Amino acid sequence: MDFICFSHLRWNFVYQRPQHLLSRFAKKYPTYYIEEAVHSGDEDGYTLENTKEGVKVVVPHLKEGNDTTPNRIGRLRTIINHVFDEFGIDRYVLWYYTPMAISFTDHLTPDLMVYDCMDELSAFKFAPPELKANETILLSLADLVFTGGNSLYKAKKLLHPNVWPMPSSIDKDHFQEARHMVKEPVDQEAIAHPRLGFFGVIDERFDIALIEEVSKAKLEWNFIFIGPVVKIDPALLPQSKNVHYLGAKAYEELPRYLSGWDIALIPFAINESTQYISPTKTPEYLAAGIPVVSTPIQDVIEPYGEMGLVDIAFDVDDFIGKATLRLAKPEPTSWLQQVDDYLLTISWDITWERMDDLMTKELKTKSISVTQNV
Repeated sequence: MDFICFSHLRWNFVYQRPQHLLSRFAKKYPTYYIEEAVHSGDEDGYTLENTKEGVKVVVPHLKEGNDTTPNRIGRLRTIINHVFDEFGIDRYVLWYYTPMAISFTDHLTPDLMVYDCMDELSAFKFAPPELKANETILLSLADLVFTGGNSLYKAKKLLHPNVWPMPSSIDKDHFQEARHMVKEPVDQEAIAHPRLGFFGVIDERFDIALIEEVSKAKLEWNFIFIGPVVKIDPALLPQSKNVHYLGAKAYEELPRYLSGWDIALIPFAINESTQYISPTKTPEYLAAGIPVVSTPIQDVIEPYGEMGLVDIAFDVDDFIGKATLRLAKPEPTSWLQQVDDYLLTISWDITWERMDDLMTKELKTKSISVTQNV
C-alpha cells in the first residue's frame, strides 16, 4: 500500500502538520508528497526529492504557456499518471490537504481517500474562487475527514458522516530543549530584555495594528518575529527600534530562540481567516516553559485559556496589562506542572496513531463490504 499526499504547502517551507504526520506515515508506507505545480521553460514533467524523513517529494512542472484551466487539469492528470506508472503505484491511500487537487485526481481509484482539513483555506487571502466547489466534491468522495482543530470540526461535522477532530499537536522533547539552553543565537543575543516573541508565517492573519500600538506604547519592550512574510506587503508591518524581524529559521533552531524570550505571542487578528485556526505554536510555546499571551482565537481559548495555561487578551490595553503582569511576576511552579500534565495527553505520535487506527478500520470495513458484494 502506497501513501499519496496532495498539498498546497511546499515541503521545505515551514515544518508543520504535514511534515510531522507524513514523516510518521513514511515509516509504515512508501510515502509521496505531491506539491502544487511550478512553471518552467521545460516540457511537462516532474522532479523528485527524497527527504531525510523518507518522504518522496514530487513537484510537477508545467511548460509555460497555454495554461487555460481545462488544459492545465489535463496536463496535471497526465503527470500524475506518469508518476504512478513509473513507481508502480497500484494500491494506495490518497490524502488531501488541498481540495484543488481533486480536479486532476478524480480519475484515481484509491483503496482509501482521506481529507485532512488543517485550515479553512477558502477564507485565506488569494484563495482560488473554485476552492469551495472542489471541497464539496472532495467531501463527497472522501472516506475519512480529519480537522486541524475543534472549531473546524464543528464547521465540518455536518458535511460528512465520518469527521474526526485531530488538533495539531506537539513534539515535546524538541521544544522542551528551550528550558535548558544557554547559548543565544547570534542575531538575538544583542536584543535587550524583556523580549516578546513570535514564530510562524507572517501573513493576513497577523494583527498588524495590535503590534503597532503595543510596541509604540511599550518602547522598553522588544518584539521578536521569526518567520517568512507572505501575501502581505512587508512595508506595512510595524517598523521601530524595538521591533525585530529575524526572518525564517529552521525548525531545529526554534528552541534556541524560544529559550531567550520572556513571553511568547499569538498575535492573530480576529477575522475570517482566523475563525477556524488551531495554532500549532500554542503547545510548542508551552513546552518551552514560556508564558503565552494570545488574542481570542477560539481554539486557543478552548482549552488553553480555560485551563489557565495561556492568557487571552481582548484588546490593546488588555494585552499590555496581561503581558506586564507576566513580566513582573514569574509563572509559579504549579503552572509549569499543569502545563506538563496537559502536554502528557498530546503528541504527534498520539495524533498519528489515532489517524492510522481509523484508516485501518475504514480499510477493513471497505474490504468486508467488497467481499460481501462479490
